[in-house]
Amino acid sequence: MSVFFNADGGLTGAGYFTFAALIALLLLCVFAVLKGHSDGSRRNGMAAKKLAICGMCLALAAVTSMIKVFEFTYGGSVTLCSMLFAMLPAWFYGAQTGFLCGLIYGLIQFLLGPYFLTLPQFLFDYIFAFMIMGAAGFFYRSKNGLMIGYVTAVIGRWVMATIAGLIWYALGTVIWEGWSPLPYSMVYNVIYIGAEAVLTIVIICLPPVRSALSRVKKEANS
Repeated sequence: MSVFFNADGGLTGAGYFTFAALIALLLLCVFAVLKGHSDGSRRNGMAAKKLAICGMCLALAAVTSMIKVFEFTYGGSVTLCSMLFAMLPAWFYGAQTGFLCGLIYGLIQFLLGPYFLTLPQFLFDYIFAFMIMGAAGFFYRSKNGLMIGYVTAVIGRWVMATIAGLIWYALGTVIWEGWSPLPYSMVYNVIYIGAEAVLTIVIICLPPVRSALSRVKKEANS
């Protein structure tokens, strides 16, 4: 593992190259899925358009994840609606695309701030925590699917973050005095995830925003 990770848990040059190559491979997988869901003689063109839209959503998610309204000492932050942008591919194109894009976004987050201690910590902090947001895609054809999907994605991320918190406790992280690990992790993670979710839901409920997102989805599938 030392080929890919250095002593302080960050990535080596070979590690960055490997993760970048993995993201490129996963993008090809997304293209294949989107091509399979496209109809007509212009399947490649439609799939390329949809892939570009997924890429823009992930880029917006990555940028807004760095705009932090508030950041906690032991990890976790309230960002500028980054979870919304991360789940949009699922709402546009369904769960299969959503899970793959969530996986890609988790790897992007790792590249932006790599910190590897153990495999379970890596999986729950970066892979499962964002891949689960693809569950929003189960509601992409539903009435009010945006809201239902977003809430589902947020709950999924909170569950994964809670498990990650238990792993961090096992690694020696300090918790609030008088608290046991599970309640501590549940409350700690719901504070920042819930705060961002409430902020985002308020924004989604604004008629101009909701109308604009619906138009974007229609255009993304035209």
